[in-house]
Amino acid sequence: MLKNILIAGLLVLASTQTFANETAHHIPGVFIGATHADSETEMSFGIEYEYKLSELWGTGIVFEKTNDAHHGDGADVYLAMAYVHPWNSIRLGLGYGKEDIGGAHGGKEDLYRVESSYDFHVGSFMIAPTLAFDFVDGETHTVTELVFLMPF
Repeated sequence: MLKNILIAGLLVLASTQTFANETAHHIPGVFIGATHADSETEMSFGIEYEYKLSELWGTGIVFEKTNDAHHGDGADVYLAMAYVHPWNSIRLGLGYGKEDIGGAHGGKEDLYRVESSYDFHVGSFMIAPTLAFDFVDGETHTVTELVFLMPF
């Protein structure tokens, strides 16, 4: 599954003819990283999309999957995000969404995210190391990601 998502995301990014610049309004991306929660660290991956409303503000969505979260039951995260770009390559985000936990004792929990990233411009795409904190059911999850973005 991870392989298919990453291949599809890279094909979408590769099919776009553009250059990373501040005038781009559409910013799709794929990411891979790690989520630390309940003294466990698990691999996470997903896709994101941001629409830049202006040079300063953006809005977007995130889908993130952590297959082995919650003692192997897995978790999917769905988020609506608001972004601010206070300086050229810095992006700060606030989001609200749901964490959907699999398994026999699964369920959905409200999730709030605070994140920051720095965009490294490499030719026609960007690489953005990202640090996020998710607040779910009284717990804090730390998410670190490497995001590959292709603005157009």
